[in-house]
Amino acid sequence: MFAQNPNTFERYSQFLVVGWREWVGLPGFGIDRIKAKIDTGARTSSLHAFDIEMFKLMGKDYVRFKVHPLQRQSRKIMQCEAELYDHRYVRSSSGHTSLRPVILTQLKVGSHLWDIELTLTNRDKMGFRMLIGRQAIRRHLLVHSGRSYILGKKTNEGAQA
Repeated sequence: MFAQNPNTFERYSQFLVVGWREWVGLPGFGIDRIKAKIDTGARTSSLHAFDIEMFKLMGKDYVRFKVHPLQRQSRKIMQCEAELYDHRYVRSSSGHTSLRPVILTQLKVGSHLWDIELTLTNRDKMGFRMLIGRQAIRRHLLVHSGRSYILGKKTNEGAQA
């Protein structure tokens, strides 16, 4: 991949190489595995969430939401809560703009763990429950667009959330 210039290899060797889709985790919500699209065309990361509600706790803004971590399996529901970090307007790939809640959480890819900003929206009609955008990818991942599940493929039946 980097045979022509050894300096290039050293420059990128600290990055984890992933495919365009991978199984990732959100340990802060007890989600061990959720299928994600690693999308270099998207700026922000997004998680499929429903029953989203805002509330206050000890003077701070929080968001409560539910997640179906497994595609095409609506029986498994994770109830989640997080401190609200922000609200942002996000333009979807179809050009529709919506105001979304933003939270901070940890993303686990392979054995790597780091903090990311994550918008919450209903992605029920989308192909992936989670989309990982450029802000989360930067300084952590190197995406091989021609490969999938470089870190290992798990079936929905074998996935635990």
